[in-house]
Amino acid sequence: MDSTMLPVCRLVRADRHRVAKAIAAFGRNWQGWHYGSKLHAACNARGQLAAVYFTSANENAVQQMPHPVNDQTNVAVGNGGYTAQVMRRKMWREYGCFVLSPPHPTQKKQILAGWQLTLLHAQPKIEAVFDYLKEHLLLVTSFPRSVNGYAVHYIRTLLACQPLRAG
Repeated sequence: MDSTMLPVCRLVRADRHRVAKAIAAFGRNWQGWHYGSKLHAACNARGQLAAVYFTSANENAVQQMPHPVNDQTNVAVGNGGYTAQVMRRKMWREYGCFVLSPPHPTQKKQILAGWQLTLLHAQPKIEAVFDYLKEHLLLVTSFPRSVNGYAVHYIRTLLACQPLRAG
């Protein structure tokens, strides 16, 4: 599981943007500041989307962890941002889900079992799904002229991705 920014306009136009003002917010990630919303998603081992959740861009990805997780989820693999112990314990207590993320580089002991290392190597699949959605299916756009237009565009693009990723 991971999250990605969905800007609704360029940052310099954010103060004048009115179309998605009700759902958009300023958010920051490793790439810098964005104005828009955020897509939180989880995919299975074959790269198919298993869960999606939209928030404004200022929402923290770790706080949204309960949304893509359910009672059927045994292991959730995330990047280094999913290391919060409080949320990991909550996921275990409420859903029986083990959250796996890479150890922080400053940890003195970095012991991983073979199955954990295998799952961590599969984590970039969600990044590939995001890349496909953004670069090939044009998920990020500024064309919609209403909040409903953005919702229809996002849902249509996510549904279009599923049959392509099934094989």
